[in-house]
Amino acid sequence: TEFIPGDGNSSLLPNGTENGTIPEPPPFQYIHKVLIPICYLLVCAVGLSGNALVIYVVLRHAKMKTVTNIYILNLAVADVLFMLGLPFLATQNAISYWPFGSFLCRLVMTVDGINQFTSIFCLTVMSTDRYLAVVHPIKSTKWRRPRVAKLISVTVWTFSFLVVLPVIIFSDVQEDFQTCNMNWPEPVNVWSAAFIIYTSVLGFFGPLLVICLCYLLIVVKVKSSGIRVGSTRRRRSERKVTRMVVIIVVVFVLCWLPFYTMNIVNLILILPADPILEGLYFFMVVLSYANSCANPILYGFLSDNFKQSFRKVLCLRKGDGAEDGEPMEHRPENSSRLQESMLTQRNMEFNGHMQTSKV
Repeated sequence: TEFIPGDGNSSLLPNGTENGTIPEPPPFQYIHKVLIPICYLLVCAVGLSGNALVIYVVLRHAKMKTVTNIYILNLAVADVLFMLGLPFLATQNAISYWPFGSFLCRLVMTVDGINQFTSIFCLTVMSTDRYLAVVHPIKSTKWRRPRVAKLISVTVWTFSFLVVLPVIIFSDVQEDFQTCNMNWPEPVNVWSAAFIIYTSVLGFFGPLLVICLCYLLIVVKVKSSGIRVGSTRRRRSERKVTRMVVIIVVVFVLCWLPFYTMNIVNLILILPADPILEGLYFFMVVLSYANSCANPILYGFLSDNFKQSFRKVLCLRKGDGAEDGEPMEHRPENSSRLQESMLTQRNMEFNGHMQTSKV
């Protein structure tokens, strides 16, 4: 969700124009009213189909219910719920006001915030799971089980709900501009800045620090113990899963870092009112949305199990003789199951002008 700084009506740029005060130049008006809504709808279509496919595959195939895939399932559910709100956001961008009423405004904002935090928290949990699998493979056996993963997933959703309570309380249709956003009490500047810092720390930089620490400890462990990764089938499996999680983390950071960086910069500096800069911010918002539809594509490229399951569901080719739900890579009962992971995060609508934070 993006939030407006200052008095709640100005653009991302403190010296910029207020919504509806000065007409936008035609090129930017085209981007705002046509191009951005089209991008939202394309992301919605790809994200819905891709994440729905992930949900079906994990639920349909019993042997796909590994610890990591349970977290992937939760991420896919979060992405699907968020995608359902994108048509509303596209409509607001196209017509420059929110026509759906206060209840839907608060609902879309709340679901968006919950999903945004759920995504990064699940990614953090999966990175911690990778740390336990590599550094403490024996001791962590009792914790790295599907039942425990389900309990952790419930905890993640609950914590995400608690974190976005400010959104539930303060989101509404703005009276002056009829846009769906945050309506902060006085002093608005203080509340807005505090919330941007709050969401940036809890929703990105804090979890990212934990994730980096997990992989740093993995590297230290591998180097200090001289583990020959890939020397056994189990180690090859763990290596594939860890590599996939790392790649998904990198993609997540690439999609979200520009947005959060712009928000922090906007708190420190006075940015000029420039259509190019606003267009750049629009691109950052769409890029963060796109992360939600990138994950299923990454699974297909990085996981043989997901790739073959996708092909079976889409009837691209017959299965490899395995029963439904049987892992296609590791048949022996005692071998480790391939586990995958993903990440995501998302935002909210753009209210017709540049804004500074999204839950």
